[in-house]
Amino acid sequence: MKTVLVTRPRHQAESFVRELEKYGLISVVFPTIEIRPVPGWQVPDLTRFDGVFFTSPNSVSFFMEPLLKDKPEELDNLGKLKVWAVGKTTAQDLANYGVATQPVPKIADAASLMEEIDGSEILGRTFLFLRGNLSLGIVADIIGKRGGTCVELTVYENIPPSLEETGKVKTLLESGELSCLSFTSPSTAINFFEAIGTTALPEGVLVAAIGTTTAKALEKLGVKTDIIPEYFDSPNFAKAIAGALSEG
Repeated sequence: MKTVLVTRPRHQAESFVRELEKYGLISVVFPTIEIRPVPGWQVPDLTRFDGVFFTSPNSVSFFMEPLLKDKPEELDNLGKLKVWAVGKTTAQDLANYGVATQPVPKIADAASLMEEIDGSEILGRTFLFLRGNLSLGIVADIIGKRGGTCVELTVYENIPPSLEETGKVKTLLESGELSCLSFTSPSTAINFFEAIGTTALPEGVLVAAIGTTTAKALEKLGVKTDIIPEYFDSPNFAKAIAGALSEG
């Protein structure tokens, strides 16, 4: 029986674990990030902006909850802006609040999203970018290069895993009990390898990235990605992992 390490936050891992179970795969859930809200920021006046960027479901929940609690009138202002979401899940989470989004790119990463936006929509305009503390800053960088202004607001932060849990996973890895390591964001990958203290993996252990942004983060760490799904969502990610493990 093949075992997959699931590194996404515990509250987000359950659905992915169920997808893996469909293929007879066992999961070990090891959240390499704990997501929590950043305190102290204020909901801005959204009439100042021409558009808003959300690049993860976390950016939606940690922005919308304070907005509805502290400044519910800003929801109408948000609805009047162009809103971009990276990925179907993020777009659906916004739709649950009644917020319509621009077309979602086939490849769910920030670089692909920005490539599909015409430069004329950016030049001379001001945008709000809701981000986590480990964001790679791709959205802000491209907006700046295209002559726009980007206001970045960090609404959540990622906390690394505990030493106790890290020790258990290192033992599983070294004893050959993990067949595949799965990563669903750059931060899950970065935090994992920082936690275990090495990028050297036992022979035969596959590395799976849900998309190209995560794969690039792994590449910067010096880790080769073996698996990237055709479509960057949980069902296709589980399918790609199952296919690769069945060949091994």
